Amino acid sequence: MIIGISVLAAAAALSGCTRDMQNQPKYKNLRPSDLFADGMSARPQEEGTIAQGQLRRDPHFFEGKVDGKHVTEFPMKVDRPLLERGRERYDIFCAVCHGKTGEGDGRVVQRGFPVPPSYHIDRLKDAPAGYFYDVITNGFGRMYGYAAEIEPRDRWAITAYVRALQASRGVPAADLTVSERAALDAPANETSGAKSTAHH
Repeated sequence: MIIGISVLAAAAALSGCTRDMQNQPKYKNLRPSDLFADGMSARPQEEGTIAQGQLRRDPHFFEGKVDGKHVTEFPMKVDRPLLERGRERYDIFCAVCHGKTGEGDGRVVQRGFPVPPSYHIDRLKDAPAGYFYDVITNGFGRMYGYAAEIEPRDRWAITAYVRALQASRGVPAADLTVSERAALDAPANETSGAKSTAHH
């Protein structure tokens, strides 16, 4: 009997907490407010303040521009890990429109979406690196910006990978190593790492 009373008391206490939390004064997102003169519950950021993580002291890194002009240099070392990260992010966010090779023949384009320009046209081959970073950040034409989805360093990684895609076109065969030539001349199943069981 004592145990039963204890359980009931505990249940009553918990239900009281739940009711108080449900009924506490609060505003849901974008609900109006009578408390503030502008009628909005969501408060604007105070002038002259910077939220945590929003300090942007380096326009080269955060905007792809210096003195309002697109930069030509990368703000970090372009190495294999950066390119691999760029390829991964490109395949996730960009290839669906721009295609795996940057020709503008991605999956959604094949289903009727407007064709984006190829990365291999002269205008984009001559564009500075900061231009690509800026477009990824803010969008251009039908493409919307990815600032909310892709962090700044990853935007630079994608830019570096786009440059690698551009550089992959028009390389003279004489500039390739023997192993690179062999990889190009090999059948597709060998270059992909698959091996025929007939040789074993």
